[in-house]
Amino acid sequence: MSLIAAINRCVFLDRDGVLNKAIVQNGKPYPPNSPEELELSPDAVAGCERLKQAGFRLVVVTNQPDVGRGKQTRELVEAINQRLAELIPVLDRLEVCFHAGAEHGEPCECRKPKPGMLERAAAALDIELSASWMIGDRWRDIDCAHAAGCRAVFIDNGYRERLREKPDFTVKTFGEAVAVILQNESSAAASQD
Repeated sequence: MSLIAAINRCVFLDRDGVLNKAIVQNGKPYPPNSPEELELSPDAVAGCERLKQAGFRLVVVTNQPDVGRGKQTRELVEAINQRLAELIPVLDRLEVCFHAGAEHGEPCECRKPKPGMLERAAAALDIELSASWMIGDRWRDIDCAHAAGCRAVFIDNGYRERLREKPDFTVKTFGEAVAVILQNESSAAASQD
């Protein structure tokens, strides 16, 4: 067994705009308002299955500050997450930050761009962060990946916000993000042999 196969690797996945379609208003993405409004990205199921077959753990890490801000209930977010888990059964874990954020008087260590959710999942699942990846569609995801020591793949959905740090790769779809990760992992495995 190669060293790469022995390491517990993970692909951390943002939820809205990555696994499911975000609701975009004025160039800014928003989460679905109900489980019924949850619409998966076209490549989400097949892409997650490919990553799982390649030996990755799959952990969703999602900021849901509307709970802390009183705009959405925790129960509703959990129902949406439950629906996501039903639609993509190969997911290993869902990590959620419900905090409103420091700018709303509720600072925490888990809200992306801080790496708390990734570190919590890594401790629970014995994940090697330096061998792991993050797929996201916002600057917070990219900064979070780098803060945790992961490589970052940015899905450019054309939002009206700028990245603060440079991602390792930029793509247009979830399927392309999966392909980039698998290609880089197979190249790394070949160089180990």
